Amino acid sequence: MQAIVTGATSGIGRAVALALKATGYEVVAFGRRPEALAELQALGLQTRAVDLADRAALASALAGLEPDVLVNNAGMMPRMAPFCDLDGEEIDRAVAVNFGSVLAMTRAVAPGMRSRGRGHIFFTGSTAGHAPFANLAVYCATKAAVGGFAQALRLDLAPHAVRVTEIVAGRVETGLYKDLLSDEARAAMYANASAVQPEDVAAMVTAVLALPTAVDVARFDILPTHQATATGAQKKDN
Repeated sequence: MQAIVTGATSGIGRAVALALKATGYEVVAFGRRPEALAELQALGLQTRAVDLADRAALASALAGLEPDVLVNNAGMMPRMAPFCDLDGEEIDRAVAVNFGSVLAMTRAVAPGMRSRGRGHIFFTGSTAGHAPFANLAVYCATKAAVGGFAQALRLDLAPHAVRVTEIVAGRVETGLYKDLLSDEARAAMYANASAVQPEDVAAMVTAVLALPTAVDVARFDILPTHQATATGAQKKDN
């Protein structure tokens, strides 16, 4: 069995790629950081260094691959600012990376799954695609688009025994905010076990894959137990 994971060089993508490898998949990790891809290759994964927005490069990277699983995980967080303060280039890049590349990868892989009558496609979405957050209008819009696409695609592919699952992740401790928040702010965000770990998301992905093929998990929400503390609920002391 073969699996493709995009955005596999860090965070959720890396954890999912390694978990799939551990469960017996031949994993092809897509990413843009050569040194991180080299580390994955040393661990027994195949790798592809490619910009998913480059359609010709993507087609070349997919040559000869017939994945049973596709994890559309690649994404980025645009600058956190009011929409009116973002420039056109920032907006276009966020849309291209978070949604355009997802469409391109899925369009390249899904027809083969449909013709073979099997497969599973995952999309890494976000709670930001289902609820509003200040200073994240473009990010919310791109993740909402991913969610809407995933659910409609599920209906398209269901008659062909291809499953589709949206991963609705809450606060996950990754490098998503690395260039946007100070080290102190990030430490506070993830303090006191208030964040899901990438390995937790990976465990859910492998659990969903292990279900009978007659079962399709349309989406799963994975949140830290104490994420509610952000709105005032108090964490119970042990």
